[in-house]
Amino acid sequence: MSTANTGRNPANTAGESGVAARECAFTSEVGVRWSDMDAFGHINHARMVTLMEEARIAWLLSAGEEYTPLIKSAMIVHVEIRYQSQLRHDDSPLRIGMWIKGFRSVDFTIGYEIRGAHADPMSKPACVASTQMAVVDIEAHSLRRLTDTEKGYLRAWSR
Repeated sequence: MSTANTGRNPANTAGESGVAARECAFTSEVGVRWSDMDAFGHINHARMVTLMEEARIAWLLSAGEEYTPLIKSAMIVHVEIRYQSQLRHDDSPLRIGMWIKGFRSVDFTIGYEIRGAHADPMSKPACVASTQMAVVDIEAHSLRRLTDTEKGYLRAWSR
């Protein structure tokens, strides 16, 4: 189960270039299931991708209906994860902070900082990650360009 928490609304950021350097644009709390654990009691690396997905979906769904074309056409092209400390079931729910690291004409990259429930929000994250998302024209089965509106939305969520 994922619960979302954000203090930002891109509709309220007209004229701003994005979020502050240490600030996350959106934070989602994602519960760790017993099945997410490996034999050593750590969150399994493959399951971490699933936990990140739950957080990312909560964020994308919070965008509102005007961004539905962006949400429905975004597909993952690259995932990168760097583990900096252990995460265990006792660290549940994970606090997954996200922001837009950058965007180009046909893709954007989401940055993640993942901490356990009891970690100081300013502490070093247990895990840092990124997901590169390409936008596609679903009907034509080809990449499509981000619209100016979509670029503005992504800019508002950028660090």
